[in-house]
Amino acid sequence: EEISLIESFRDSVAEKYTQSLSYIISQRRLKVVERIAGTIVTKSVDEKKGVSKWLGDITIHPVWGFPFLFLVLYFLYEFVGVFGAGTLVDILEKVVFGEYLNPWAEKIVMFAVPFEFLQELLIGPYGIITMALTYAIAIILPITATFFISFSIMEDSGYLPRLAAMLNRVFNTMGLNGKAVLPMVLGLGCDTMATLTTRILDTRKERLIVILLLALAVPCSAQLGVILGMFGKQPFSALLVWLGSLVFIMLLVGFISSKIIPGKRIDFILELPPLRVPQLSNVLIKTVGRIEWYLKEAVPLFVLGTLILFTADKLGIIPFIQNLASPVIVGFLGLPAEATESFIIGFLRRDYGAAGLFALQNRGLLNTEQVVVSLVTITLFVPCIAHLFMIIKEKGLKVAMIISAFIFPFSILVGGVLHRILLWSEIFN
Repeated sequence: EEISLIESFRDSVAEKYTQSLSYIISQRRLKVVERIAGTIVTKSVDEKKGVSKWLGDITIHPVWGFPFLFLVLYFLYEFVGVFGAGTLVDILEKVVFGEYLNPWAEKIVMFAVPFEFLQELLIGPYGIITMALTYAIAIILPITATFFISFSIMEDSGYLPRLAAMLNRVFNTMGLNGKAVLPMVLGLGCDTMATLTTRILDTRKERLIVILLLALAVPCSAQLGVILGMFGKQPFSALLVWLGSLVFIMLLVGFISSKIIPGKRIDFILELPPLRVPQLSNVLIKTVGRIEWYLKEAVPLFVLGTLILFTADKLGIIPFIQNLASPVIVGFLGLPAEATESFIIGFLRRDYGAAGLFALQNRGLLNTEQVVVSLVTITLFVPCIAHLFMIIKEKGLKVAMIISAFIFPFSILVGGVLHRILLWSEIFN
């Protein structure tokens, strides 16, 4: 009887609030902590002044923090998308590789290699030199390098923990707290390593949700760099549609997952470092280290992916797959049949798939609407091999297979629905 009285009292109190009682109690606790801290913590006069303190307050403000975040995103768009993917890629791809390295390589191979099969393997349409190394070094490397520089600046400035604090309320809708922002942001560097860092989360429920969202909607640095590069040649509204679609999908899937996966959310406590000017030495060391990691991790997989395409082409499999996938790629997604190759190789590594779409855009085969649809679909695509193995290591084969089995058809479904919405709205016409 006493238990029923307590439950009825709890229900009557819960009816007075739009948020859950656990969230209300957590907010009240935080206010009490702030009030107590305010009575015992002394601040010097100098601490209240200065641009650093002013910016620090803005970055965690529940309202003004979002315009600051959009400003950061616009900087990424200009530096990575316009400068990295535009200026640097043009220099490397069209001048260094297009006019010097590839022609020289073709002459050397034609002179030194007597067999036509090996010649095509090295310098053909799916050649290791003309495709794998050109994609990895001339297209992906300058884009990822500029992104690594930007990410290192944000990391060294102390902005990332503040981003976690600002987005705490948003993540509450997905059954998470602001601590989950850290693996998600690290996923912008590498989803594989970010999956490993989900160990910092307190409950199994939070870890499962974040692992799912990392596999679904968080592009790694190489893929994000290519995506920003493609949008650098499109209207800024195209980038906003892509970003808005991903945020909506992430919130929707996160919210539904929080209702399905059993468990509870833990209160959010995080120490915020002061906002500071990044040190050039730190930024350079981190950037060089990440570029070195990229070269060791990605280039061998690019070569492997090219070998797969080369073999499939020689066996006549690619035209067969294009015809087989035509109802989905062409009919449902509204993309050219040539995009099939990008999605095939996307199973191996998603940034390689995005690089294939980048090449299609440069050839004039994708309009703005197709760029948005293809990039939303490839972003939501199945995790790469390394990421999949990490999920298996952390959560087991069953969880990894369930996640992959959900993501593959879901990404195609979202791409098809978005294609029809964009056609109906005529937003890019």
